[in-house]
Amino acid sequence: MSKELMDALEAVEKEHNISKDTLLDAIENSLIQACRNNYGKADNIHVEMNRETGDFAIHADLEVVDEVEDPALQVTLAEAKLIDPKAQVGDIVHKPIDSKKFGRIATTNAKNVILQKIREEERKALYRDWCCKERDMVTGVVQRYANHNYYIDLGKIDAVLPESEQVKGEVFQPTERIKLYVVEVKDTNRGPRISVSRSHPELVKRLFESEVAEVKAGIVEIVAIAREAGSRTKIAVKSNDPNVDPVGACVGMNGDRVNAVVHELRGEKIDIINWDDNAAFLIENALSPAKVILVMADEDEKEAQVIVPDFQLSLAIGKEGQNARLAAKLTGYRIDIKSETEARESGLLDQLEQGYEDGFEGYSDEPLYDEDGEAVPEDGEDLFTDDAQGGSGDDLG
Repeated sequence: MSKELMDALEAVEKEHNISKDTLLDAIENSLIQACRNNYGKADNIHVEMNRETGDFAIHADLEVVDEVEDPALQVTLAEAKLIDPKAQVGDIVHKPIDSKKFGRIATTNAKNVILQKIREEERKALYRDWCCKERDMVTGVVQRYANHNYYIDLGKIDAVLPESEQVKGEVFQPTERIKLYVVEVKDTNRGPRISVSRSHPELVKRLFESEVAEVKAGIVEIVAIAREAGSRTKIAVKSNDPNVDPVGACVGMNGDRVNAVVHELRGEKIDIINWDDNAAFLIENALSPAKVILVMADEDEKEAQVIVPDFQLSLAIGKEGQNARLAAKLTGYRIDIKSETEARESGLLDQLEQGYEDGFEGYSDEPLYDEDGEAVPEDGEDLFTDDAQGGSGDDLG
C-alpha cells in the first residue's frame, strides 16, 4: 500500500506541480483531523510518517490515572500495563491508533482535507507560474465569444478578454490562436485571475521583442510608444550599439520583421522613428512622414511650436489629427503645428527664428521650395536627411 501511495503522490506532483512533501503534510493533517472527528479531540494525537516509504503510525499520548475522567486523554493503570508493562500512575503512554477503524464520516472528512490542500496548492502553484508573466505577452486559444467578451484558453487557466481591452474591428473565431498582453495577475480564492489586453501599447513592444533579436537582447531599445489600437502606432527606438541601425533592425530585410508585427495586429499601421535626446529633433522625427521647417521646444512647459511647409500641413496633422496626436503622446509635448504661410503672416516664424538664434532648443533650416514643392537649400546640400526624418518617413504598416 505504501508503494502505491508514493506512486500516486509522484503522479499528483507531476500533474499539478505540487511538491510531494506538501502532499505528505496534507495526509498527516488529514489523519489528525480524522482522529478529532472520531474521538472528539486531537491535541494529544501524533502522526509519524516515513517520507521515503510512506509508512505511517498514529498514537495518542494518554496519562495513566487511577480513575478515568476523560477517555480521550486518560487511561487506567491496567490498560496502560498492556501498552507498557513498566507504566506507573502519572506516566504518559503512547497508545497506537488503528486508522482502519475510523468511521465513514471521519474518513470522508480526512479525504476532504487532502483534496482541499491539493486545490490550495494547485492554486498557489498556478499563481506562482503566472505572477512572473505579468506585463508580458502570452499566446491563447479563443474558446468562444459571449456578451461582448472573448473567453481565452491559456493552458491550465482561462482568461476573459473584455470589450474594453479589445481592438475595434478585430474579430476572432473559436480555436484561433492570438497574442495577448498580460495586464495584471491577481490571486483570488478561486485561483489566479488573469487580465489580458489586445489594445495595450506594450503589446506592440512585446511583439517587436519576439520578432527582433536586437530588441530582445537590449541592443535596440524601444524608448516610447504611442498607440491608437487598430489604427496606428508610433514607436521611438534607439541603439546602444553605434554599429546597429535601430530603425533598420526593427524593419528587417524587405520589411519582414515589421510586417510580422503588422500581421499579428491585423493590419495596424506602424511608424518607427529614431529617438533623440534633443526634444526638437525628436518632435520632428515624431511628425514623420511630414517634413518640418522649424521646431521650437520648451522643455519646462512641455510645449512645442512647429512650422511645416504649406503643402505638408495636412500630412503633419494627419487624418482627424491622428499624426499630430500620436506625436504628442510619443514625445510628451503639446505640439502646435502651423503652415509656413500662416507663421510668416502672424510673425511667429520671425519670433521662432530669433529664439533659435538666442540659443533656445530648436532648429531652423529655412528652405526655399520650387514649383513642385521640393526643398531647395541655399547651400545646395540635401535639406532633409535620413536622420532628420528619423529614418522611417514612410508608413511601414
